[in-house]
Amino acid sequence: MDLGLRGKVALVAASSRGLGRAAAAELAREGARVALCARHAEELQATAEAIRRETGAEVLAIPADLTRAEDIQRLVAQVEARFGQVDILVTNAGGPPGGSFEDFDDEAWRRAWELTFMSAVRLIRAVLPGMKARRWGRIINITSVSVKQPLPDLILSNAYRAAVAGVAKTLANDLAPLGITVNNVCPGWTLTDRVQELVERRAAQQGVSFEEALKAATASIPMRRMGRPEELAALIAFLASERAAYITGTTIPVDGGSVQGLL
Repeated sequence: MDLGLRGKVALVAASSRGLGRAAAAELAREGARVALCARHAEELQATAEAIRRETGAEVLAIPADLTRAEDIQRLVAQVEARFGQVDILVTNAGGPPGGSFEDFDDEAWRRAWELTFMSAVRLIRAVLPGMKARRWGRIINITSVSVKQPLPDLILSNAYRAAVAGVAKTLANDLAPLGITVNNVCPGWTLTDRVQELVERRAAQQGVSFEEALKAATASIPMRRMGRPEELAALIAFLASERAAYITGTTIPVDGGSVQGLL
């Protein structure tokens, strides 16, 4: 299936590793010109070089801290200076720390707000004028299955990822007449480097093998396995395409069937 992404410009946030990297690589394989960003310049450049080798695509790497408004403004300005526009925006950021309501003071809530919610708001705000002028755009937010089903001991993530979904649904209604779609993708347990480290740590703590710890972690998933980053990336690439022009305002889990709600 030709997704019609050749020559489109995609900006993928927090893309030096994990889900962001997988999304950037998939869009590059479909022929998009891709801009990456992350805080750590050395790791980011290594990722950009790897995606260039894998795909032959034009890849731009820009170090940026997504909790800083000025970094986001500079990031989008540099992408537009290089490529002329941003057609596809994939918002993404590392999750805030886990814990219960009593664990966090005002400062912890503020930091999580800047990371999880305001990073998405600012990125969308920065690219939207160009999308509106061209009457075409794709905005895809990487959130979490917590948008559908709040997760234990993740109060900060549960609160602010749901807020991103609320903004996305409102924007989807407002922007649909302009040919701009806005959707959320919601990964469940996905075997990224971060999750693999978590499972390895649990295995060490419990004195079991990695395979045993992984089996325990996936016992509640109907598919009995974790997702692969490229499986989420495939959905992102489709939602970014012309083939998905009539899909907007959706929140789609990629979770092996973990979420048990009907909607």
